[in-house]
Amino acid sequence: MPPLVLVLNGPNLNLLGTREPATYGHETLAEVAALCGRSAEQLGLKIEFRQTNHEGELLDWIHGARARCAGIVINPAAWTHTSVAIRDALVASEVPVIEVHLSNVHAREAFRHHSFVSPIAKAVLAGFGSQGYHLALEHFSHLFRGPAQ
Repeated sequence: MPPLVLVLNGPNLNLLGTREPATYGHETLAEVAALCGRSAEQLGLKIEFRQTNHEGELLDWIHGARARCAGIVINPAAWTHTSVAIRDALVASEVPVIEVHLSNVHAREAFRHHSFVSPIAKAVLAGFGSQGYHLALEHFSHLFRGPAQ
């Protein structure tokens, strides 16, 4: 059975394609989900792709990943900069995490420069648009395969 990767998306990402397209691009969340599905299939992974505007729901999904998922790709969106609870849940899950952001958060407002997730993540991808999700899944694919033989 292919390794399962949970792809989680935080608040306002349901508005992709219409919310600030100059910053976040024109792709919809459904298009990002389809890209992730194609990437996972090509890489020999299985994914569950989810989005929520409710922090408690995201926490429940992270808790559920423990001992069930091989990895978590997360775009915590605004919670990146505010939620110790999400950081703590990711640590408690004992699952490797890759943090993804569509925009380059370091080239934006100063309050977006701090992440509670980055210090506990295996990798951080910012500014690659939806390609960041593919790169995260590709990294997990290499990680799960182990060293080349």
